[in-house]
Amino acid sequence: MANTYGKVSGTFEEVENAYGKVSGVWQEADEIYAKNSGTWELVFAAFTAGSVQTLSSGSGTFTVPDGANAIHIQASVGGGGGAMRGVDYDKAGGESAGAGGGSGAYVSDKVFTVTTGETISYSVGSSGANGTGTYSGSAGGGASTTISGSTTGSIFTLTGGGGASASGGGVQGPLRSNTAGTAGSNTISGSVITSGNFRDTDGATKSVTTLTSGPVGTFNQSGNGAVGGNNGNCGGDNCQIGGSTGAASYSGNVSGGAGSPVGSSTNGSAGTRGSGGGGGGAQYGPGSTQGGSGGTGEIQYRFLRVN
Repeated sequence: MANTYGKVSGTFEEVENAYGKVSGVWQEADEIYAKNSGTWELVFAAFTAGSVQTLSSGSGTFTVPDGANAIHIQASVGGGGGAMRGVDYDKAGGESAGAGGGSGAYVSDKVFTVTTGETISYSVGSSGANGTGTYSGSAGGGASTTISGSTTGSIFTLTGGGGASASGGGVQGPLRSNTAGTAGSNTISGSVITSGNFRDTDGATKSVTTLTSGPVGTFNQSGNGAVGGNNGNCGGDNCQIGGSTGAASYSGNVSGGAGSPVGSSTNGSAGTRGSGGGGGGAQYGPGSTQGGSGGTGEIQYRFLRVN
């Protein structure tokens, strides 16, 4: 179905809403048909918001449907960074906990302008791998999440959280230096819609400011990630220290991976939805545990027509 136009003051303009009089009362029309060569054909349909689509990995494209002029990004985030393992030393005078991974940047309940029929390209950031080095090394950082349109250009780029790292340690000492994963950053390039109404899936007309279902719970939110935790070292041979916590994502609303508990053989937990992985602990037996990987990225979206 092509777009429908009407002449206003001598100029053709696209029809956004159509009305008909029923029993003397003007009512909004859901559909309008016209007869073409003896056959009734649909020439106008009021655009109703689509259902939420979730992209959890990879890259690809999708097309803006007829009638839509906006995309609601309910939740999108770059992958979080991984955490380092803990390490137990031999006569080094202490033990080291694994630092936590950083979290990725985010977008929550933001609405962007798009063009009917254009191709939207996306890439979902993968998670950062945990670090397996003992006395030094780095965990992997999360990959970026991006969305762009063939007509509108770049909409946003969200970089993933950085992986934790360690350096300077050795079998007999000195104790290693631990560095937490860095925060991811956000770049918003698209045209953001902050007012207007749309027709929701239940048929009701609503303001875009009512879109608050994302992790932050507030309309029109975006921001950077956060730095992972760093418990550092403990003093004394065979002391015990738990792994550090991975950074939370979505402005603290999605928790990072938990660090390995003190005295436990449990590894640090993986992050979720772009949060950082939890660090490994040291000296549970004696011994040490591994850190967790970062959380993967995610994009959730649906199309609207905002008037």
